[in-house]
Amino acid sequence: MPIHLPRADEPAPERADAARNREALLGAAERLIDHCGVEGVTMDAVAAEAGVGKGTVFRRFESREGLMGALLNRSETAWQAAVLSGPPPLGPGAAPMDRLLAFGHSRIQLNLTHAHLIRAAGGSGSRAYAAVSFTAMHVRHLLGELQVRGDVAMLATALIAPLEVTILTQQVEIEHVPVDRIAAGWDDLVRRVVGRG
Repeated sequence: MPIHLPRADEPAPERADAARNREALLGAAERLIDHCGVEGVTMDAVAAEAGVGKGTVFRRFESREGLMGALLNRSETAWQAAVLSGPPPLGPGAAPMDRLLAFGHSRIQLNLTHAHLIRAAGGSGSRAYAAVSFTAMHVRHLLGELQVRGDVAMLATALIAPLEVTILTQQVEIEHVPVDRIAAGWDDLVRRVVGRG
C-alpha cells in the first residue's frame, strides 16, 4: 500500500476534534443568522451559542469576516455538490438547456439569499478562485453540450456576470426589479446565446 507524503504547500489534515469544533461553530453561526440576521451575529454570540470560549472562535476564524467567509464557503460547497450530483434539472440527468436554466435560477437565489453574508464577509467573501472557476467551467461545459459556436469562454463569462451578487442586489434592492423578471431576462439571454431566442 503506497504511503501518502504531503506536499510542502499542502495544508495539514484537520484533527477530528478541530473538525467537530469547526462544525459546531458554523452551525451556531447559521442558527444565529436564522434567528437575528447577519448583522446580529457577533463572535461573542457564536461562542455562547456553541458553548465555547470566544478565543476558540477567534483562533478558528481569526475575525468575524473570516467566520462569514467560512459560512459562505460551506454554502458554496453544498451548492456545487448539488450541481455535480444532485437531482435534475440542476444536477445530472436533464437536458443541457434545462440544466443551464436551472443553474442560473439557482445561482440567482443563492446569491440573493447570501447577499448580506457576502457583504459581511468583506475580503473573505470574495468568491474563491476555485468557486469562480467551477461556475465558469460548468457553464462552458453546458454551452459545449448545446453546440454553441464562437468564443465559448467569453460567452460563459457574459452569462455568469448578471448572476453576481453586486449586479443582483443593485437590481433588487435599488432598482426594485422583481426576481422573477431577472430570472426571465436571464433565460432570454441564455436562449439568445444558444441560438434559440
